Amino acid sequence: MSLDLQHDRLLTRFEVEQHFAIPKRYLELAGLRGEGPRMVRIGRLVRYRPADVRAWIEAQATEGK
Repeated sequence: MSLDLQHDRLLTRFEVEQHFAIPKRYLELAGLRGEGPRMVRIGRLVRYRPADVRAWIEAQATEGK
């Protein structure tokens, strides 16, 4: 049985910055304030699920006037 783990891959802040254009520094500060995309802490490491980042981006959408 083969598992496709690519969809479960956790991203670093650098990778989130590269793939989603959210600055690493924003992610750091937002994490301290309890804002921004949901993050996963593994010991001292901080990682992000791509689905959580996409959901957070979608939640930020506003109607333009």
